[in-house]
Amino acid sequence: MENVCVHNGLLRRNSDKGAGIMGFGKRRRHRGTSHHNGNTLANANINEEYIIKAVETTNDEMQDFLFTLGCYEGERITIVSILADQYVIVIKDARYSIDRNLAECIAI
Repeated sequence: MENVCVHNGLLRRNSDKGAGIMGFGKRRRHRGTSHHNGNTLANANINEEYIIKAVETTNDEMQDFLFTLGCYEGERITIVSILADQYVIVIKDARYSIDRNLAECIAI
């Protein structure tokens, strides 16, 4: 017997032959990012300067790390390049590499 489930637009199948594991890959874990509906750095264009409106995360370690980089409200930020899920950004004339989870925490 085979069960079919649609979750987040993905078709998943589960058959009785296996150990009852549903899905076809590892799922990303929630890492404390807030699901902000507005514009985040993850959706920004390359080589455009933006002003940080807020750093929105429920994870204190992520927030502290972004603050050590200089990600404060009102600070200017630019994306230099995007390679896979790595964003090279410029804050206060310094370049940093952050992942997509961190970029999604920065509201612009």
